[in-house]
Amino acid sequence: MTQEKTMMDSAEGEESKEKQDNQPLSPEEEAKKKEAVEAKREQDDFTELVKAMLFAAVIALFIRSFLFEPFNIPSGSMFPTLLVGDYLFVEKYAYGYSKYSFPFGLLSFEGRVMDDKVTRGDVVVFRQPKRPDIDYIKRIVGLPGDTIQVTEGRLYINGKIVPRDLVGTEVYDDEGRPTTYHKYIETLPNGVKHDIYEISDHEALDNTQVYKVPKGYYFAMGDNRDSSLDSRVQSDVGYVPEENLIGRAVIIFFSTKGIGDKCERDGFLSSVRRVGCDVYEGVKQVRYSRMFKRVAGY
Repeated sequence: MTQEKTMMDSAEGEESKEKQDNQPLSPEEEAKKKEAVEAKREQDDFTELVKAMLFAAVIALFIRSFLFEPFNIPSGSMFPTLLVGDYLFVEKYAYGYSKYSFPFGLLSFEGRVMDDKVTRGDVVVFRQPKRPDIDYIKRIVGLPGDTIQVTEGRLYINGKIVPRDLVGTEVYDDEGRPTTYHKYIETLPNGVKHDIYEISDHEALDNTQVYKVPKGYYFAMGDNRDSSLDSRVQSDVGYVPEENLIGRAVIIFFSTKGIGDKCERDGFLSSVRRVGCDVYEGVKQVRYSRMFKRVAGY
């Protein structure tokens, strides 16, 4: 009997609670309930947004560290192969990985892992040997054990002159200074052909000592031979340690001449006019013919 009474009391309690739950809420209670639901929805949306952003950041960091990293060209040392305003992708896995492969100093270790050798003629991005906080981009012309010398503007590798064929002369505006260059096609010992620029064969770095490239190092030169600070200048650059290699330049994905100060505006609605000018001039200055062009020899 007691058990039956307890079950009846429990059933009556549940029925009473159900009736209370079904009772209409007051306007104040309804508003609070909506606020609570909305607050939870906003919290869930924010949590999902944070998760998505973290996931995207991890994916971007992985791609930049292990696959491809974008670089832009700030100077004319690689004319005519690369121009100021070129944006290119560098293949990070081409030569394996070192501590310089990872952004923000995430990993620090000596040497390289998954090491692969450089091919003569590769255009590479590396950390400047004397100032490893700076990225350089040059062409590798000397491998470990090679002898390199420049005599009267001509490149010699292991005592043999590197052939070059004159294409003609070109005038290029180098940072506001129109300069006349002799353009040649140079053929490296492994058959890689690439363009070079020479102002003349009698400039500051056109006669050098004989360089013996040490084991574990490379000799890098700019294609703009008379306007490049490279391995010929031992005090400022010197030989490039293989540890300093970041990757191989593979493709130009964007290129622009830049707009400089063309869109400086003063006076009424200057900000609006400047934005309009930026868009108009920016589209005009894009070098569409260079987009998706491979960075390689012939």
